[in-house]
Amino acid sequence: MIAKITRLASPPVVGADWNAPPWQEIPSERLRNYMGKKPDHFPGTQVKVAYENTVIYVMFRVADRYVRAIAAAHQDSVCGDSCVEFFFIPGVDVSGGYFNIEVNCGGIMLFHFHPGADEGRIEIPVDDCDKLIRAHSLPRIVDPEIQESVTWTVEYAIPTTLLKRYCQVSMPKAHAAWRANFYKCADNTSHPHWLTWSPVDFPKPNFHLPPFFGWLEFE
Repeated sequence: MIAKITRLASPPVVGADWNAPPWQEIPSERLRNYMGKKPDHFPGTQVKVAYENTVIYVMFRVADRYVRAIAAAHQDSVCGDSCVEFFFIPGVDVSGGYFNIEVNCGGIMLFHFHPGADEGRIEIPVDDCDKLIRAHSLPRIVDPEIQESVTWTVEYAIPTTLLKRYCQVSMPKAHAAWRANFYKCADNTSHPHWLTWSPVDFPKPNFHLPPFFGWLEFE
């Protein structure tokens, strides 16, 4: 899978508005694949990515049901909630480590860096998590679960200066490339599912598989 990443002329307002300028001109990618058994509930999940100087902008939109968010603080396990995830290598070397940013529908974030297969993980300090400007369309806590149809959005801005604290970064610019995958999950809701953008060939749900990451190509 390959996604072309648009360069912005100026920073956007981070407001989780899918159709606000400049987002209405930026193409989206849809998550069409899944891990495990095909879910009965397959939420329509789209993502847009853009960049400007030293910032990467990411916005998800999910046409969903059975939505829940109970994680209370950054670095809680948000994958049990209605959650969207961005796993990426800021370059092309799959052995150089990767980040995972997981954000539930209420804007609570889990942010880790994985330096290598046998080196565990680094939990990004909460003060650094707060450096990612975020916006979300639903309340911070969604409980009880929303059973009816609801469309929600999450947007955040990632400063590349923060990434450089943990690994080498191929700066976003024309013709540069990163490896990445986008996910949607809801492990502990009434209708769990594990959706992916780039296909992952593995017998059970596991998002931590960098060899299956697709490509982000910066324009």
